[in-house]
Amino acid sequence: MSLLVVGLSHRSAPVSVLERASLNAGAQLKLLQDTVAAEPAAEAAVLATCNRIELYADVDKFHAGVAELSTLLAQHSGVGLEELTPYLYVHYEDRAVHHLFSVACGLDSMVVGEGQILGQIKDSLARAQDLHTAGRLLNDLFQQALRVGKRAHSETGIDRAGQSLVTFGLEQLSAGADVQQWARGKRALVIGAGSMSSLAAATLARAGVAEIVVANRTFERAERLARILSEGDDTDVLARAVPMDSVPGELTRADVAVSCTGATGLVLTADAVVASVQGRTGAPALEDAAGADTAVREAAVRETAVRDTGETPLPGAGSAADENCPLDLSSVPSGFSVMGEAAVAGMDAATLEQHGAWAAGGTAVDRTREAGRSGPEADTELIGALAATATRVGRIPERRRPEPVVEVPRPEPVLFLLDLAMPRDVDAAVHRLAGVRLVDIESLADASADAPMAADVDMVRRIVADEVTAFGAAQRAAHITPTVVALRSMAADVVAGEIARLEGRLPGLDDKHRAEITQTVKRVVDKLLHAPTVRVKQLAAEPGGAGYADALRTLFDLDQETVASVSRAENSTTEKNRGPA
Repeated sequence: MSLLVVGLSHRSAPVSVLERASLNAGAQLKLLQDTVAAEPAAEAAVLATCNRIELYADVDKFHAGVAELSTLLAQHSGVGLEELTPYLYVHYEDRAVHHLFSVACGLDSMVVGEGQILGQIKDSLARAQDLHTAGRLLNDLFQQALRVGKRAHSETGIDRAGQSLVTFGLEQLSAGADVQQWARGKRALVIGAGSMSSLAAATLARAGVAEIVVANRTFERAERLARILSEGDDTDVLARAVPMDSVPGELTRADVAVSCTGATGLVLTADAVVASVQGRTGAPALEDAAGADTAVREAAVRETAVRDTGETPLPGAGSAADENCPLDLSSVPSGFSVMGEAAVAGMDAATLEQHGAWAAGGTAVDRTREAGRSGPEADTELIGALAATATRVGRIPERRRPEPVVEVPRPEPVLFLLDLAMPRDVDAAVHRLAGVRLVDIESLADASADAPMAADVDMVRRIVADEVTAFGAAQRAAHITPTVVALRSMAADVVAGEIARLEGRLPGLDDKHRAEITQTVKRVVDKLLHAPTVRVKQLAAEPGGAGYADALRTLFDLDQETVASVSRAENSTTEKNRGPA
């Protein structure tokens, strides 16, 4: 087995990189075709979700495979290889199996334990099968991953360790409040009608929203989802479908909107959200405190400083009080007083003398009078004056404090937005709008980083470890099977040849005796081959047992092409019987 996976996920790359590297359906198909056309790869499958992009392949050379798969990912994602490389991870053979099994169980998900990944793995396998890029190895691997994921969910409480991305996102929108209480009676807009959007709509319906409006580029799909929601037995939500051009108007009526489309550009811009909030409340959706007027903030800071210290802050650079300062005020960093230590750093001795005298309330030295003087005598005088100033004045402390940030309370949101798309559907600038709460993939990643892990996760990890061991043993045993089959086929040919030669020497041999002799010879050969073939399968299933197939071919002088033909025949049978678990 030479399984290789190269990919990036929310664990290895920032959301901004994942967003740019996302692959649409067409790009995934082209990537699969180009991968199997590349020299090191014989099979390929792509697993692309909202928070991971992974390319699986059966390769004959490790280093060449890593280089080729990395290059192909960069080419089809549109992110340069040099930029993409620091975020890529590589898993090989058993580690690659362990990674996919962990992904299938939800251990590597943004929300631990979520079950949506199983459907995405199933879709990934079906796509590779349709394009005939999945052979025996990837068919076995992905089908076993589906079985392992189902086992983890049925035998453990991994579902309690996390929720679906939709549920987690709604919890973040509700700011820790009970989702059902928060959602009850609200009007919801769902943009998109794919699997994630459908799950979001169903979750909102069960949570008790009063109305769900579904918008999709293909209106028929929106209608179908709205009909399913309306006819559901477990909810009594009102659902209707609208075309995509109705989204701006519907947004002014909605309390919560969930968007998850395959669009390559923004579905909701900041301007569109501002317009919808203004259309709903009659008041503009202004930026929060980060965009407040600077002059107002500075005035508030000055007032706070006077109240807290009882002192009048020293004037800043450029104020009228500094007009007689000999220092070149244009070179002073903004926000510092020329009276402070920060302003005098790096001055030459003459300028420092001027500054010291001025800061002490003295009279600045007339530098024009000294302009014609230079040399050691002048330096001695300057140093002496500097020493006298230091003795009289001492260190000049910096009296101004760093300006505190004035926190302006944000108003309660009137519109809640959940963006589950990758790349994003909603402009990130919406985060800065007052009256709007946006939760997107990036904020979900931040929120889930510290999510507690349930005790059941340890049980799932043990299941994954056991399944990886069993899968590796099965693959190694399967690797030697064609060699064993070829050996038995060669033995059968030897028996047939010897029986034919016996008939030539004994032409009068009757059928009864011929059959008895033939059966006896076959039993002898089978008994001789039984112990070594059983033992070689056992040894081959152990780690490092791949060399036993080569040893068997060498010892019995088996034709390599005969072994290869058996492998092709088995792969052909697997292809006919393929199908997701």
